[in-house]
Amino acid sequence: MMQPLKDKEIEKSELFFRPSVPKQKTSAEIIKEARSSLRALKTQRPFTPREDQRKLFGPTSSRTPENRPPSSFSLHACNFDVFDSRPLSGARLTPLDYKPKVHNSPTKEDETPTPVPKPPVDPQDLRRVSSGRARLFKAASQGNLLPDKVVRPEESLNFRSRFSGCERCQPDSIGEHSSLLAHRSDTTIVQAVNVSQATKVGTAFGGERRFCDGATCPPGTGLRPPDDPDFHDQGRRNSRSSSHPNSSDSNKADSRSGSGNGSRTSEAETTEEAYYWNTKILPILHDLEATHNCGDAEYLCKAVISLHQALEEDNMLGRKCKRRAQLLKTLYKLVDIGSDKLSLQLAELILALKVSGKNLLNICKLIFKISRSENNDSLFHRGSILDSLLDFLRTEDIISNSEAVLYCLGAIKFLSGNVVLLQEMLDKGSLEILVQLIKPITDASIENEAYFSISGHLLVQLTAILRNLADGLHTRPRFLRSGALLQLCVVLEHYVNDKDVCTNVARIFSKLSSYNDCCAALVDYSRCHWLFLTILNKHQTKQDLVVRIVFILGNLTAKNNEAREEFYKQEGSIEKLLSLFCTYYELDFNDTQSSITRQSNGKENSKHQKHPSEVEDVLIKLIRVLANLSIHPTVGSALAADQNCVTLLIKVLEYKSIDECEELVINAAATINNLSYYQVKNSVIRAKQLHIAELLLKLLLSNNMDGILEAARVFGNLSQAKEIRDFIVKKNVYKFMIALLDAKHQDVCFSACGVLINLTMDKSKRTILKEEGGIKKLIDCLRDFGPTDWHLASLVCKTLWNYSEKITSAVFCFGEEETNILVDLLSTFLEEKLALDYGLHADLREYHKTCWETEFIPVAQQLLNRIQSYHTYLEPLPVPSL
Repeated sequence: MMQPLKDKEIEKSELFFRPSVPKQKTSAEIIKEARSSLRALKTQRPFTPREDQRKLFGPTSSRTPENRPPSSFSLHACNFDVFDSRPLSGARLTPLDYKPKVHNSPTKEDETPTPVPKPPVDPQDLRRVSSGRARLFKAASQGNLLPDKVVRPEESLNFRSRFSGCERCQPDSIGEHSSLLAHRSDTTIVQAVNVSQATKVGTAFGGERRFCDGATCPPGTGLRPPDDPDFHDQGRRNSRSSSHPNSSDSNKADSRSGSGNGSRTSEAETTEEAYYWNTKILPILHDLEATHNCGDAEYLCKAVISLHQALEEDNMLGRKCKRRAQLLKTLYKLVDIGSDKLSLQLAELILALKVSGKNLLNICKLIFKISRSENNDSLFHRGSILDSLLDFLRTEDIISNSEAVLYCLGAIKFLSGNVVLLQEMLDKGSLEILVQLIKPITDASIENEAYFSISGHLLVQLTAILRNLADGLHTRPRFLRSGALLQLCVVLEHYVNDKDVCTNVARIFSKLSSYNDCCAALVDYSRCHWLFLTILNKHQTKQDLVVRIVFILGNLTAKNNEAREEFYKQEGSIEKLLSLFCTYYELDFNDTQSSITRQSNGKENSKHQKHPSEVEDVLIKLIRVLANLSIHPTVGSALAADQNCVTLLIKVLEYKSIDECEELVINAAATINNLSYYQVKNSVIRAKQLHIAELLLKLLLSNNMDGILEAARVFGNLSQAKEIRDFIVKKNVYKFMIALLDAKHQDVCFSACGVLINLTMDKSKRTILKEEGGIKKLIDCLRDFGPTDWHLASLVCKTLWNYSEKITSAVFCFGEEETNILVDLLSTFLEEKLALDYGLHADLREYHKTCWETEFIPVAQQLLNRIQSYHTYLEPLPVPSL
């Protein structure tokens, strides 16, 4: 760089390139840092292609089909269990090799089989049941529960066929009684409930049945219409109870299903509840069953919505409905209609009824199946099914319902790919709900290895949703407030061998680490750098994961000097980066050679691809990490002396042209520029500087302005050595630098001045500046950029100062016209009122003034004094005439 010759203040001026300031910078300091020799590099976030098909695990998943739950399956009404009291089991039992004996149908003479003895009832059990149940136990002990008549199977079928063609049943001899009951006052209705105990027992346990019209059934009488599903089910149960006296009644069957679909029949149904059921709910169920055969999905949707509203009005959702099993049985049948819109309405209602076990799993599968088609996204937008899914995730036990949760998360993952639904999810607080699930899922896998696999499946879906949510508007503060970054780091640590989980989390971090506050949050995790290095060690051949990890590391080290130091201190950190560098360099080199061979054989077009290849993208991000790390003095000095590092960077410039991959070549040159800043004795850059200078000529001769600018920056550092200055003159590189002064681009002019100021340190090379018109172009730069860029203006003045060291006459040194312009410009720019533009932002204005006072005034004032002392304003006398 320039070493000014006479003025002591200028002699003490800093080098042309300055290291970046590690503290938090103002916007003005950031602008100044962009000029520095040590620069952090920027790059595009790795591209994530959109998957063509919606699946639980995409085509790039590391999970084999046999080790992951399926995305395709069939689902019908028969898959649901009306009495789902048995726990789910993954084991299939082998059928018994047993053929039952066929008995003759019971005859009228043999109506009642021999009762099976039953154990005496424990008095303690009697006290645990309701008074109604106690009466039943008492009746059983007296032997009064045996029916007067056995209901045979054929009689049950005759009962069913008798009413199969009617929408509603016709009243029999009891019809008048039921009609009267329907028109009585409320007081009379309550009295009608108190029918004889024998009648109630006989009805419940298979005795003489009574039925009535569904719309006029007296509340609490136990009378059911024949088109009620429980009517025929009751007949079948009655048949079983008559032949097996100890079989449970219908109420007990409902209680048995409490874990799945059954209602809580331990509490007697009140008169008001029965009346509401018969007048509001039952007619809709009849309507659904009647319309089921017609397959009118649109009408059924409206009916299901009405049913949902009616249940909600009387607070009958959840497990509060006493006849919940009958209700669910009707809803399950409608699944076979095959309408996605209807199925979604059914799923929403069934979820609201709080089913569990097998039925909960099937409902989540049903929703998942519907969500797989993008055409159904509008159905989720119009309804409130998203609220139901999020409520399920918020309230249910995740591990015990792990498979249902898996398909629920899978459906939400698909829907989060829709921009409209994505924002709706964010508005409903989905991000915070999902973040709260991370810890229990991770803890379960830590506490019990049996849950490790299913927990991994769950985390793949959950992190994929968070990956999509990270694209939402204003989500970054919510990620920070919820502690999501810390939780995801813990997930990475425990699932470091799971490529799918690591890839999804890396995608989240690659999005969020573009912001300084998210980088700070990641660095606060003490094992952050160790974690990323561990992932690189374990998955170095998985390109889509490696490219994101090195991109994240590049973001962390872009503006945080502490992060650079912490990463460098990790054992084997630099060695790992260089090992990856070598691996992917060889892959890219072999691909390049193969491509050249194919082109020479005419098998491939020589047209260059528009975007970097996957391997090139890894190299781009990886070299960027090295460039950012080199800003730290300790790390930069170590890398400059690292033979392997410098050799790999040089190889990139050797085999790759800027037309083939612009960003890769420019990043390699920028990293060499950063390393060339350090004047260490064992610098490999200095040892190979001539070879590097030869390679930089390719960039100067290219038509790529970014490449030319980067080459000029490197020459600015290397030209501090006399060997390189001689090379610049010998190869006419200085002509390129002078020509760049006409670029009308401040950064280009700045870099060109950096080379010229070093050339003027050699007395023998100063004349070339004037021969190529360099003086005039420097003055033009001062005039064009001075008022807006005092740093560049001061560099122009330093160049002219070095050039005019042996001045004897200003006109002879600069030229008459140039001298006058230079004096006017310097005089003007030294006046504060004329020089400073106070229309700038306050922060920029402060920097602008500071730079003018500290950078420009000292050298400009000295240069003006020198010119004025060697310049006369006296006009020459005219030659006398003879």
